[in-house]
Amino acid sequence: MNAPVPVAELRPPSGELVSIVRVNEEIKAIVATAFRINLMALNAIFLAKRAGNAALGFGVLSNELRRFAQDLTRHMSALREMTSGSVGCVTGVVQAQRNLGILTAAVRLSGEGAGGMRDVRKKGQARLADQLLKLRALDTRLSAAVEETQQLVELGGVLARSAKIEAAYGGSFSPALMQVSTDFAEVIAQIKRSLEILGKERLVKD
Repeated sequence: MNAPVPVAELRPPSGELVSIVRVNEEIKAIVATAFRINLMALNAIFLAKRAGNAALGFGVLSNELRRFAQDLTRHMSALREMTSGSVGCVTGVVQAQRNLGILTAAVRLSGEGAGGMRDVRKKGQARLADQLLKLRALDTRLSAAVEETQQLVELGGVLARSAKIEAAYGGSFSPALMQVSTDFAEVIAQIKRSLEILGKERLVKD
């Protein structure tokens, strides 16, 4: 059984609530961007087909970028589920802290006759400790998921750079293919920035 967290170590979770809001906003932005990449990849595949043999390599990379967009969407869906769960955890921490504060004040007011109240307070401390442990575990999982997504986006960056190289061999379609590959690179750079923000956010403040 987990030992209760001392009252002195308990801190208001307002920072955690702010972090959840920020995390959710960045996840929304990445999901929207992943949808955009998928549309861009479909357009790139169409262009590559029109360009024929000159853009075979570009077409292959466009297909890979479409798969990347689909994988990214799945990753972000998993992250969104985690943050949905974190809202419940933080709400539990808020409620447990509020109850514990009321019980602590009641013990102080009751003085020597608060034996039963002290037992209730100990149970409240145990509940709060359990909620904090759950939140820390969720924070660890979220951090690991963000790191895994960052690795995926690095692959997307490599694909975008390779597509730009292949675009140069697209003949008369080269300018259009080059523009599409440039758009890929810019969008993936946006995703990287969002993931950097996610990587810095913590649901539990030390």
